[in-house]
Amino acid sequence: MRVWLVVLASALVFAAAGAAAPEWRAEPSLGLARTEVAATVVNGRIAVAAGFLEDGSSSPQVDLFEPATRTWRRLPDLPLGLNHAMAAAYRGKLYVVGGYSRRGIVVREAFVLDQGRWRQLPKMPEARAAAGMAIAAGKLYVVGGVVVPGRLAQRALVYDFTRRRWSTIVGPRPREHLAAVALGGKVYAVAGRLAGIDTNLATLQSYTPGARRWVTLPAVPEPRGGTAVAAIGRELVSIGGEAPTGTIAGVFAYNVDRRTWRRLPDLPTPRHGLGAVTFNGRVWAIAGGERPGLFVSGVVESLSVR
Repeated sequence: MRVWLVVLASALVFAAAGAAAPEWRAEPSLGLARTEVAATVVNGRIAVAAGFLEDGSSSPQVDLFEPATRTWRRLPDLPLGLNHAMAAAYRGKLYVVGGYSRRGIVVREAFVLDQGRWRQLPKMPEARAAAGMAIAAGKLYVVGGVVVPGRLAQRALVYDFTRRRWSTIVGPRPREHLAAVALGGKVYAVAGRLAGIDTNLATLQSYTPGARRWVTLPAVPEPRGGTAVAAIGRELVSIGGEAPTGTIAGVFAYNVDRRTWRRLPDLPTPRHGLGAVTFNGRVWAIAGGERPGLFVSGVVESLSVR
């Protein structure tokens, strides 16, 4: 009996040692520090577009992370400087949509990087900034955000890649500075805020293409605006944001099958206005401000999620 217990204890220790806990690690910094960026993965590389610079100007810069050399390189600049824009990739092409221009105007522009050159797409039916964007069922969804400063969007915008046309559908709960991601053919709208950083929400909603309404799901354990989200496996990982108490370190994962949240290790460098992507089996948190308001960084960190 005693021998059996020793063997069992040894096996448990071995199993615990082999199942490494989720952990963050530092990655190569983004060359140009900024906040309110747009990020996505295209052709097996991370792309980061636009954002605020330290002096408050809007950048047209687009950077690409090369995994083979673990370095960032420049892509062609966007046709105009933007902040609070949205980015996504579809069939090897990079799409950047909406945002604020350098004059603080919410824009209707949409661009695609095709064969090394930016091409303008049909303008959106409404201007949109500080929204979320995701691709599901072969269409691009722009959800939430602002139409003009002080006015929240009521409708979601849908771009049909085949027809090259925009349309509108019912939107999620109106809010800005939210995050969006697609998983399992559904679009998820995560957290956000109504106005200032004292109006953060914990709302989580999903939309199935073709449906008439959004479905409300269990709320994020901690309200957050200026946040980011990435999908990995069957989970959504909600990262960062800003609140009256400061930038948000808390990271939570939502299992779409069990409809439950679990806490992950805190973000080592809490940030808002950051980008989040899933890359090489890890969730990456890219750039963003380390303090509420107009602060910038080039910090890049990644998390193993198990």
